[in-house]
Amino acid sequence: MRLSFQLMLGFVLLFSLAGWFVVHIFTNEVKPGIRSATEDTLVDMAQLLAPMAAEDLKSGSISDGRLAHAFSQLNQRPINALIDGHLKQQATYRIYVTDAAGIVIYDSTGKDIGADYSRWNDVYLTLQGRYGARSSPENPAEPNNTVMYVAAPLYDRLKIIGSLTVAKPNVTLHPLIQRSEQKILQAGGVLLLLSFGIGLSLVWWLNHSVSSLIRYANRISQGELPAAPKLYSPELTRLGHALDSMRRQLDGKSYIEQYIHSLTHELKSPLAAIRGATEILNEHPPEAVAQKFHHNILQQSQRMQRLIDRMLQLARLEAGTEQNRTPHLMSGLLDKVMQSRQTIAERRGIQISKQLDHAPTMICDGLLIEQAIGNLIDNAIDFSSTGACITVRDHLTGSHYEIIIEDEGSGIPEYAMDKIFDRFYSLPRPDKPKSSGLGLSFSREVAHQHGGDLVIQHRQPHGVKAVFSLENA
Repeated sequence: MRLSFQLMLGFVLLFSLAGWFVVHIFTNEVKPGIRSATEDTLVDMAQLLAPMAAEDLKSGSISDGRLAHAFSQLNQRPINALIDGHLKQQATYRIYVTDAAGIVIYDSTGKDIGADYSRWNDVYLTLQGRYGARSSPENPAEPNNTVMYVAAPLYDRLKIIGSLTVAKPNVTLHPLIQRSEQKILQAGGVLLLLSFGIGLSLVWWLNHSVSSLIRYANRISQGELPAAPKLYSPELTRLGHALDSMRRQLDGKSYIEQYIHSLTHELKSPLAAIRGATEILNEHPPEAVAQKFHHNILQQSQRMQRLIDRMLQLARLEAGTEQNRTPHLMSGLLDKVMQSRQTIAERRGIQISKQLDHAPTMICDGLLIEQAIGNLIDNAIDFSSTGACITVRDHLTGSHYEIIIEDEGSGIPEYAMDKIFDRFYSLPRPDKPKSSGLGLSFSREVAHQHGGDLVIQHRQPHGVKAVFSLENA
C-alpha cells in the first residue's frame, strides 16, 4: 500500500471519527439545552403571574378575576409569529392554580378543577416553599409526549396560600430541536468535507515533498549534482540537508579518490623513465650516454614537480583558500600577462596583438587571473605555427566582463572537445613534450570562482577561440 494512500486513509478515518464525535455530542446536547432554556422561561412566567393569582385568590375571584380574564383573551386572535422559519399561531401554555391543600381551584383548560394535585412535585414542593417542577406524560398511552410543569408559590404576606403552575408541552419544542439538529448535521457535513479537503491537501503536499526527496536521492545515485529541493517543512528540510550533506561527503570522497587515481596515473610515466635511466646508469655507460640519462632524470623530476605543484594549486583553488581579491585595472593586468609571453612568442615567430576597448577596474584575485589567462595564451602559442597571430580582446556586457583569446593554430579535434577540461587530458604539442593537462581545468575553476566561466570554441576557418568571463560586480 502506497504511503499517500495510507496517509489519506488515516486522515479520512481520523476526521470522520472526530466529526461523528462532535456531531454526536452536539445533537445530544441540543434537546436538554432547549428544554433548560424553556424551563427558565417558564420560571420567569410563573413568578410574573403569581402575584396576580394571589390577589384573585385572596379576593375570592380566582375563577373570574384578572388572571382568568387574561387567559380567556389569550388565543382569540392568531399570533402569526414566524420564529426561525416556524409559524406560531397560538399560545401553548396551560395554567392551573391550587389552594394550600393542593386542590385545583383554577385550570385554564377547565378540565381538572377540583382535582387533588397535592402529590405532584410541582405543587407538593412549592407548597413547602421549595422549587417545584416536573415533566409528566400528557397521555399515559404516549409516554414520550411529555409536558413540562413549573410552579410558583402564592403568598398572603409571608404565608403560602396556594400555588400557580405554568405548563408547556414539550412537543412544541420539537420543530426547533429538529431544525437545530439539522443545522448541526449540515455544519458537521461541511466540516467533514473541509477536513477531508485539508487532509487531501496535506497528503498531496507531503507526497510531493517526499517525491522531491526521492527524485533528489535518485539523481545523486546516478552521479548528478542537483541542488537540494526547497521543502516548506523543518523536518523535511533537515532531511534534505542531511541528504545534501551526505552527497557532499560522497562527492568529497569521490573527488579525493579521483585525484589520487589521476595523480598516480600521471606519475607512472616519469617514475618509469627515472627508474629506467637509473638502471642504465648503474651499468656505468659511456660519459655521453650517462649525460643523456642524467638530463632525462632531471627533466622527468621537473615534470613531476610541476605536476604536483599544479595539482596542489588547483586543490587549494577549489577549496577557496587561494583568494586575495583587490581592485585591478584589467588593461594593466592583461598587458603584464602578454608581455611575459612576448619573448617566447617572438622566438617562434608568433605575433600577439591586443584590442582592449573596455578594460574596467574589477575586484578580483590578480595573480589567479594572470595565471588563468597565461594558461590560455600558452596553449595558443603551443598550437600555433610560425607566422600566426594571437589576438587578445575584451567585451563588456551588463553582468560579465569577457576576455577573448583567438589563435590561428591547428584547432581542437572533435573527439577531444568533450575532454579538454578533464584533468590530465592533454593533446600532443607539435614541438613540446606532453603538458600536465591541468591548465584548462585551473583556468575554468578561476573563472567559476569569480562568477564567470570558460568556453572553448572552434574558430573559422581554423584555430581556437577561448572566452574567459568574470562577473562584473
